[in-house]
Parts: sequence; structure tokens; C-alpha cells
Amino acid sequence: MQQNEAYTRRTILQFIVLLIFGVIILRLASIQIFDSSYKNQAKGNVLRYEVQYAPRGEVIDRNGEYLVQSKECYDLMVIYREIGKQGFDTTRFCDVVGISREKLDRELRNARMNPRAPYMITNYLPKEVKLRFEEHHFPGFYTVYRTARQYPRKIGGNLLGYVGEVDKNDIERGEGEYKMRDYIGKSGVEAAYEPILRGKDGVKIMERDAHGAIKGSYMDGLYDTLPIPGKRITCTIDARLQAFAEELMKDKVGAVVAIEPSTGEILVMASSPTYDPDELVGRERGNNYMRMLGNKRQPLFNRAVKAKYPPGSTFKLVQGLIGLQEGVLTPSMAYPCHGGYHVGKISQKCHAHASPLDLRNAVAQSCNAYFCYVFRDIIENKKYENVKEGLEVWGDYVRSFGYGRKLDSDFLGEGPGTVPTRELYDKRYRGSWNSLTVLSLSIGQGELGCTPMQMANLAATVANRGYYYIPHIVKAIEGQDSIDRRFYEKQYTKVDAKHFEPIAEGMWRGVNVEGAGTSWRAYLPGWDVCGKTGTAQNPHGRDHSTFLSFAPKDNPKIAISVYVENGGFGATIALPIASLLEEFYLTDTITRPQLVEQVKNMKIYYPHYDNK
Repeated sequence: MQQNEAYTRRTILQFIVLLIFGVIILRLASIQIFDSSYKNQAKGNVLRYEVQYAPRGEVIDRNGEYLVQSKECYDLMVIYREIGKQGFDTTRFCDVVGISREKLDRELRNARMNPRAPYMITNYLPKEVKLRFEEHHFPGFYTVYRTARQYPRKIGGNLLGYVGEVDKNDIERGEGEYKMRDYIGKSGVEAAYEPILRGKDGVKIMERDAHGAIKGSYMDGLYDTLPIPGKRITCTIDARLQAFAEELMKDKVGAVVAIEPSTGEILVMASSPTYDPDELVGRERGNNYMRMLGNKRQPLFNRAVKAKYPPGSTFKLVQGLIGLQEGVLTPSMAYPCHGGYHVGKISQKCHAHASPLDLRNAVAQSCNAYFCYVFRDIIENKKYENVKEGLEVWGDYVRSFGYGRKLDSDFLGEGPGTVPTRELYDKRYRGSWNSLTVLSLSIGQGELGCTPMQMANLAATVANRGYYYIPHIVKAIEGQDSIDRRFYEKQYTKVDAKHFEPIAEGMWRGVNVEGAGTSWRAYLPGWDVCGKTGTAQNPHGRDHSTFLSFAPKDNPKIAISVYVENGGFGATIALPIASLLEEFYLTDTITRPQLVEQVKNMKIYYPHYDNK
């Protein structure tokens, strides 16, 4: 019995031993024959994959002048495990590379967390530093070629935007197109045309020996891929005009937008204050960004497309056009003005001028009373059930001019502005309101809000006598026959073309007939400039100054809007800026240098920003 039990235990033990050996043999076979992961890991220890970053596409202005270029720079990388136990001369390293010992220690601690993976120590190394670095031997460290943006003109910070490293949200939105340390356009043209500008990265595979030293290119580069550079973009901007606009707007808060009416191409988009775009490139980018973020005047905020301003008297053009289309107004119809429009306790004051005035002269003189009559006639029109329905119709007209909605330009972050609705007033006044309640809309005040680009688009619409092309910032893309087709399509307002002529004549009279209007300082001999001043009420100090213009009257070449916060009357500062820009664009010269100096030296106090 005991012999049988011993035999059974020995048999079981032999079976267990054989089973264990069988499992081991099967596992070894699996690893050596079927499983490639260890092979790949071994290969990973031999091969080093280096990303070949694609240069971003360059940006030129409409005349071929460079606005954005790419310059050579390098990332300094380390693979921690390859540094070696003997270490390296950290003092010499910091001196050669130009970084602090504290930064080096911090980055090496981070790199040690994943010692086999490449880790960036610092970036934006110029070529001369890279060459100096390569004269020394620092095991485990190497450089990767990249490009950084540079701006020959130092203009258009808000317009062109800036480039930064991707964050987690960028990677998620990119759905695999981006990885950590990639660059991406963060704002402006850089962001709007990111897919065009970014290009496609390549890869270079390097082979290492048993000691980790680079032997050369793996398989003579058979599996390398070359980077595909981003495409060049031709911008619609006139660089010289943009630079002049920024010069005139220096130390002021506001925006300038100029458009070519026949195409919708944006000639100028100047937001003030602005910044030197080079400040958001390189190692100091983060510090500069935080400094600008803390600036109360908000230089990073593109007022040209995002700010919401009351249009003021420039909006009277729209009121007149709606009145003509609705049949409640004719060009010869005259209304009186006795220092303004007065009904009971309601009053809209006006400056002194001749009375009564017809439509053309009311536009030229910017008469408040005239357009109060017109606005009330529009929304009190008997063909509508009540004033509320009349306001709805009025709102539809206004939105057809591009107000109260995005214009669908190619500029990201475009603001829609505000056109008030009956629902807004019903809620505010509990359903009890009439035309006098909302009378401030007649002169572009109250709840109306628009962007400087929308105002410039109005100038282009009047210039074209009833239609506009969607404003856009890109004229051409390398390798493409055309840009988006929507930029070639006419956008018609709800007002017939015939009604625009008396409005354009009124704008012309305000500039060209002596003593006939408020825009006479915009006169340019031989150019038939048409203009409309605007003074927008401002709860934060002095009124805003605005001016809307196009020239020449027939076959116009430029339409422009200037908005200067706290600038006072429209003719005080916005008009001279617009006039100087029109002269420079149309004649390629400036004949009023004293006016340039006057504009530059005008000091404006901004309590809303500076006293916070």
C-alpha cells in the first residue's frame, strides 16, 4: 500500500514538473516565433525616431511683401538613460546652451521619469547656439530642427495671430493630427488657416550601436519620410497701409477696417492697442503673453472683429435706406430741426444747422431730428398691425446689411453685434412700449451694437449701391486656383439699388460742398470722397468718435471705417485718420504732414481702462 502511494505521488510530481517545463517551452516559442513586441522593443533600443518638423507656410501681403516668415531654430532634446553614469559638465552645458542651472536640473528631473523617451530641455535655439553645442560632446543630448515665426514689418499682431504649442484640447480636437510639442495657430490668420499653413511632419530613423552612439541613418534612409512644408498664403492686406493705420492709432483705443468694395478684400484691419508679433515668439513668449493679458487696454483683443460698439450717426444711412424702401420717405421729403427732436419728455438733441432739410442734406449735416421722424415712420407704418411688428420688419432690413449676425468672414472669433428684437423690449418693458421708448435706435444708439468690420462693410455696401462681398483676409493660397467660393458671391440687402443714390449723394455733399456738412475735412481734390461722421454716446467718459467713408463716389476703390473710443466728435479724430489713409491708398503720398502729426499727438484719456 505504501509503495502504491509513493508511486502515485512520484507520478503526480513528474506530471507537474513536465507541465511547468511545457508551459515554459510554449512561452519561449511564443516569444521567439509569434510575439514581435520584444523584437520591437529591441529594435527601439537600436533605433531612434526623430520627427522632421514641417516649416509653416509664409504669409505675404497683396503686393508680395512678407508679413510672416519662418526662421531656423532648434529644440534641444535628451534621452536620460543615454547620459551615462559619468554624467557631464553641467556648468559648461548651461554656458553653451544659455539656460540656467535651475532650469536644467528641473528638466532633467522630468526627463528621468521616462528615461528611454526623448524629452525637450529647451527650445528656440538659434543656429549659432546649435553649432556651438555640437562642438562639445554631451552624451544623450541632441538637437531637432524646427522653424519659428518672424515678422519683417512688426505689424498686424491681432490680424496675423500667433503660434504656440498644442494643449490637451488641441490634441483632442485634432483627432490624432497633433501630438505633444507640435505647434498650432492660436489666433488670427495663423488659426483661421491652420490646415493650410501647418504642412505635414516627416520622420528620420537613426541607428545606434551597442553603446547608444548614433551610427547613421537606418537602412540608408529607406524608411525616412520628408516633411511637407505648409503652403504660402497671399493676404489681402496692404502692408504699407496697415503700418500707417497702426501708426495713426498708436496710444488710442479702437479699430480701423478698410475694404475693397469690388471684391470684399480687407485692405486694413488695425486694432489698437496692438503688439509686436515677435513678442509672442521664443522663450519669452509666455512672459510677454501674461504681461499683455494683464494690460487693462487689452492688446490681445481684436476690436476690429470682436468689439461691440454703438454705430452712432453712421447708422442714419441705414435708417434712410429702409425708409426709402418702405415708401415712408422720398429724397425730397423735408423735416424741421429745432435743436433736435422733442416730444414731451423725450428729446434727441442736435447741433445747429439749417432747417428744414431734405434727405441728402440731412445725411450731409447728420441731423438727429430728421432720422427720428424717419425711424418712427418706419415702425409705425400703417401696413403693419402695430409698432412691434414694424420693429420686426425694421430688424430684418438691418440684418440684411450684415448687422446683428456674423458676416461669415474667414476670420475666427468674429462678433455678431446686436440688433434688438421685440422680444427683448417685451421682456424689458413687460410688453408696454412704443416707438418713443426705442427712439434712440434712430441715431444708432440704445441696444444697437456692431463691430468695426460691420461698419466698414456698410460703407462698402453703399459704395456698391446695395450689395457687398463677404469681407475676407486671404486673397490666394499656393497651389489653389481660388479661395472659398462664398467670397465671390454678391450679398444683396433688402433695399433696391435705386435708393442708394441719394444716400451716396448726401455723403458726397457732406465732404465736397463747402459748409454743407460735417465731413468737409475729408475732402481730397479730384477723388469725390463720400463720408459720414458719427458721434456715439459713451457711458464711460467722452463720446466715441467714428467715421465711415468710401472713395471715389463712382467706381469706388476703398471703403473704410474708423472707430476711436473716447475720441469725441466724429470729425475730431476718426475722420482725419480715415482721410489720411484714403489719401495714402489712392495717391500713394501724403500731402498733409501737419495733420499726421496732429493725429499722432492727440492725447485721449481713458478712464474706463486706466482708472480700474
